[in-house]
Amino acid sequence: MTFSTGDQVRTRSVDPPFHTRLPAYARGVVGTVVRFQGAHRLPDDVVRGISSQAENVYAVRFGARDLFGTGDHTVTLSMWQSYLERS
Repeated sequence: MTFSTGDQVRTRSVDPPFHTRLPAYARGVVGTVVRFQGAHRLPDDVVRGISSQAENVYAVRFGARDLFGTGDHTVTLSMWQSYLERS
């Protein structure tokens, strides 16, 4: 695993010309890894018919205020390793 529970990560700020499971509202936002969810093929590649290796997936918790500019709750999203970098 590249990341461990408790690690601070930042989602990449990318805007690919194809469908991605990295929500626009979460791009460039810092969150905390809360759980490893196994290794799975990147859906971005699957829907485009691209053969790819499975990659690690992490549950990452974000503050609603960081994602949406308001709110005092958290949101947890499944993030593929290629969407993340160390914060």
